[in-house]
Order: sequence, then C-alpha cells, then structure tokens
Amino acid sequence: MSMTSPFQHPGAATRPSATRMTLPLGSFKQVYDTRQVRDALADLPSGAHENLRETYEKMIASGGERLNVKPSSAAALDALYAELPNFREVLDDIRKQMALAASASDPLEIAPILLLGPPGIGKTHFAKRLSHLLGTGFGFLGMSALTAGWIIGGTSSGWKNAKPGKVFETLVGGHYANPVLVVDEIDKAGHSEYDPLGAMYTLLEHDTAREFVDEFAEVPVDAADVIWVATANDEAAIPEPILSRMNVFEVPAPDEAGVIGIARSIYREIRDGHEWGRAFPEEPGEATMARLAELSPRDMRRVIFNAFGAAKLEGRDVIEARDIAERRAGRRQRMGF
Repeated sequence: MSMTSPFQHPGAATRPSATRMTLPLGSFKQVYDTRQVRDALADLPSGAHENLRETYEKMIASGGERLNVKPSSAAALDALYAELPNFREVLDDIRKQMALAASASDPLEIAPILLLGPPGIGKTHFAKRLSHLLGTGFGFLGMSALTAGWIIGGTSSGWKNAKPGKVFETLVGGHYANPVLVVDEIDKAGHSEYDPLGAMYTLLEHDTAREFVDEFAEVPVDAADVIWVATANDEAAIPEPILSRMNVFEVPAPDEAGVIGIARSIYREIRDGHEWGRAFPEEPGEATMARLAELSPRDMRRVIFNAFGAAKLEGRDVIEARDIAERRAGRRQRMGF
C-alpha cells in the first residue's frame, strides 16, 4: 500500500519560523514483512525468550508500514539557515537532496552526516532541529557510554537480558520509516570484545541497510531511509571505514548572532512544549538574551529551563536577566561546615 498526502507536523504552527515552511508530504513504506514475522513466531521453540515472542506479536499487531515524510520544498530549511548560520555548509548539502526529492515522488535520501567540532557548539541541537523541520522522528545514541555493539544492533535472544537495539526499536516502535538518528560523540565509542560500531558498517550503506537484521529479533527491517547524523570532536579516533561512509563537515563555533539564534530557538522549544509556557512571552527580553549569549549551546537548555522555574517561583511570567545570571556558570558551590 502506498499513499502520498500533505499533513501538518505536530507543533509546527507554534513556531514563528514555521510560516515559511510548506506542508511535509507523507507516504507509507513497508519497513518489515509481517509474513516473515508470523513465520518467525510460528518457528519459536517452547523455551524461546519471552520478550522475543512479545516483540513478534507487537510487530504483527502494529503492521509493517511506517510513514516516510519529506518537506515539499527545500525552502523548509530557510529557518535553520537563519537560526544556525555556522551549519551553512551542512544545510547547503541537505538542500540539494531536498530539491531532488521535492521534484518527484521519490523519498528523501540524505547521506550519513558527520559533524566535527569542539564541544558545546550546537551539533546535537542542529540534529534535533533538522528532525523537526523534516517532520520525522528522532532517536539518540550517546556513544561515550557504550561498551558493546548490541546497543545499536541488539543482543542475541539466547542471552538472559536480551533485547533489540536502538535502530530496531526506533523503526518498529515508532511511526516513521525515516527518523533522524543521532550518534553522539561517535569518536568516544568504547572498546570491548564487541565492536560498538559493528552494526554501523551495514546501516551506513544504503543497499545493505535495506535488510538490516537486529540480533535479537532476527527479522530483516528496512533501515535504508534512516537519516544518520553523527557528532565528534576528534576525527582521528573514528575508524576509517566509518569515515568513508559519511559526509564529513567541520562546524565552526557560532558567532554572537548564531549563539543568540540558538538561545531563541531553545527558549521557544521549551516554551511551546509545555502548557505553562503559554503564559510567557514568545521572546525573552534584550537583557535576558544578552545573558544567554554568554552560554555555550550545550548549557542553554538546562539554564533556560531553570530560569523558567526561577521566574515562576517569584510569581513572574517572564524570564529576567538575573534568572540567567544565577546559574550562568552551571557550577555548584562547595558546601562548608
């Protein structure tokens, strides 16, 4: 079954920048074949892992089709150019692929992206905003904490605590065939007897990703349309076979205007995502914005969220500069006795 139709991404109308967007187009794609899942369920021995049986049953119940979405115009990226000017080179590349997809019924194909740059310049924030503007799902894998490849590609059902990996969970348990998956700090992947990046060799190749087999479920899923965005500080720490499969971009630190744009975006995202946020103005004042410009993008979400709370504690529906100043450094003072 295939269907293409325009629809409004939830929350898009709440952003001032959304007025420049055209409605995304959605079509259904078969991510896995339920007949194969039924066969796998029927072949399970009586002592099979109970979680595996439940996984197969859920896959059958939800069906194998997921939405594959794309903007109907490359103009959807205009807001990101203004908001994140230090990502212009990356956006230029994505814009070309969006123009191709918008000219026909083909799905959007974006080659895996590697964002290189120092910590705190907005690499992860960029990936989240890209997901929002594309109108698709979002998944996050923090590689600095990984010690085994099963986090990405699943664990064999023969193990006691076996479970599927993040890719399988995002595609099968989500609504989209082309989610944005962020591999954060890919250069910090731990080393063990299992290669943490082992599954990526298959997943980053469009052809082999079409029949990706999670070690837990052992049923092929089509991960070819997943949009991969990896972040790293040190290119030298990334295996060459991974680098060769990605478009590598060195992202400079944002200038003052860029930092303000990121702060404004995060402020709106928090405000628009909570019912209590409706009482606050759409934009913080100039003095507050000047304080936010002193922060790194990495610290902004925590600091801005705390500032909303500080304002509410004092009965205010507006963030003031002092709400930012109190937590600007993000440090805790040592308690003394």
